[in-house]
Amino acid sequence: MKCNVTKSKVIIAIVLLVTLISFYKELPAQQSIASSLGMVAYPQKGQSVQQQNSDEGQCYSWAKEYTGIDPFATASQQPVPGGPAVGGGERVAGAARGGLGGLAIGAIVGKPWQGAGIGAVSGTLLGGRQARLNQAAQSKQAQQNKNATLQHFNKAFGACIEGRGYVVK
Repeated sequence: MKCNVTKSKVIIAIVLLVTLISFYKELPAQQSIASSLGMVAYPQKGQSVQQQNSDEGQCYSWAKEYTGIDPFATASQQPVPGGPAVGGGERVAGAARGGLGGLAIGAIVGKPWQGAGIGAVSGTLLGGRQARLNQAAQSKQAQQNKNATLQHFNKAFGACIEGRGYVVK
């Protein structure tokens, strides 16, 4: 029998094999449920990787049912949209207060409408600052609520996985 393998075919096969091996090495290892929740679960009773994956899956399902929280859905929730049009009327209120104050000061110097205009512009700027401060406070509160929700889920998950013979940190 004669072999029809040429030198170039062998080189192509070797390059392809090396490429596949290097690609395989670059694939990320599958992350366990515990590690994706920011926890480390160490098998205290010599459980296998397959058993640990099974236990983590069952504890995830139990904690989700027990708490009513899906941590992956909670973590991916988008923050409340913000922007110049969103707010509680701080700019309008600032313009009104500034306009009234400017009107009063302008009346003293003999130019009430000019004072009202300047006061309204200043009040709008100050109201915009207040709107941004309020948005930042709301965003911070939303993040704190999200963290508390995730901590509640993690506590339930940790209790379950510890009950199955793992040390959780």
